[in-house]
Amino acid sequence: MKRNTVDIITLGCSKNLVDSERLIRQLEANGYKVTHDSPNSQGEIAVINTCGFIGDAKEESINMILEFGEAKEEGRLKKLYVMGCLSERYLKELEVEIPSVDKFYGKFNWNELLNDLGKAYQPEYAVERTLTTPKHYAYLKISEGCDRTCSYCAIPIITGKHVSRPMEEVLQEVESLVAKGVKEFQVIAQELTYYGLDLYHTQKLPELIERMARIPGVEWIRLHYAYPAHFPEDLFRVMRENDNVCKYMDIALQHISDKMLSKMRRHVTKTETYDLIEKFRKEVPGIHLRTTLMVGHPGETDEDFEELKEFVRKARFDRMGAFAYSEEEGTFSAKEYEDDIPESIKQRRLDELMAIQQEISAELSHAKIGQTYKVIIDRKEGEYYIGRTQFDSPEVDPEVLIKSEEKRLFIGRFYYVQITDADDFDLYGRVI
Repeated sequence: MKRNTVDIITLGCSKNLVDSERLIRQLEANGYKVTHDSPNSQGEIAVINTCGFIGDAKEESINMILEFGEAKEEGRLKKLYVMGCLSERYLKELEVEIPSVDKFYGKFNWNELLNDLGKAYQPEYAVERTLTTPKHYAYLKISEGCDRTCSYCAIPIITGKHVSRPMEEVLQEVESLVAKGVKEFQVIAQELTYYGLDLYHTQKLPELIERMARIPGVEWIRLHYAYPAHFPEDLFRVMRENDNVCKYMDIALQHISDKMLSKMRRHVTKTETYDLIEKFRKEVPGIHLRTTLMVGHPGETDEDFEELKEFVRKARFDRMGAFAYSEEEGTFSAKEYEDDIPESIKQRRLDELMAIQQEISAELSHAKIGQTYKVIIDRKEGEYYIGRTQFDSPEVDPEVLIKSEEKRLFIGRFYYVQITDADDFDLYGRVI
């Protein structure tokens, strides 16, 4: 157990990761040595940044807290703190259930942890963070919270109303990260398209991205978690006109049947959804679309599910994830609907949907053989360098594998790579 060493464990999404990186910077400014997601925790203090989004994520967070609680009881850890979405949502219950934790913080008051350690929050480092990602890319959180009222989603309960960060502050952060060697930015929020409405009374995402794109040293900007209703269409022009804005959009569509979209309170129709996809592809040639779909929401019939399968076949998404509905207390669904679809049917639908997508992904990957792409190298693993094209976000999308014996490559640099082979998930290539 090392003195003045803090282990931080981050669970859940990249938005949580940004909060952990901010905390790490503050702890380091106060003289602590910090490890992040270390396989062997070694500090005298541990901080677990939890996720509370769906059942599986909550379970993972609780198991992690219990594991560290045991380490504390056995004397392998002095202090245990918990922050993030799960403790924002279940603070009182957790304090009673898991007394081995020294203190629970919510999602927004983690800086109180510094005071509780006898240290001070350093406002001059408010925008700074210590990156836990490879140093050539970073996640950039432009807002927090969500004003949408989707039936199944607990995020607004956890994060509260949408709050945009001032544009100048975001751009200042981008400049400071570029100065540290960051070339690629994954722009994230609970809901990107709402950006600016609270501060500037108009959707400001296109302007923010355009201004980011003009900052020297910003090589790639990739957008995550957009919403289909009232999409800010000026973004099409920004993507088209700026080579460093990746032709990539992560837009969660959830379903296609009008009945289900209405039950889910998505404020968008089947026709509008198909039109938006068509517009993306027409306005931004070559764009890769990633989406997330849901099966098993209360009221989903076999007919609704058949419609969803047909949608996946027609839309041919470049990237697609799906998950089965899980009832979240406090949500509209939990109050108003009965969770009436058996788990076995949810799972079967999920498997069927993903099998259709796997075939589509394999076809789209094989169509890239012979093409040349600009690729950034993330790491070396075994006998391969592993990189990504502009169409691939870290952690979630396919990768490009390049035999390391052919040529020495440098992590964080761009190379032009010709694709020589593909499997269901990844591409193989050689540097030209």
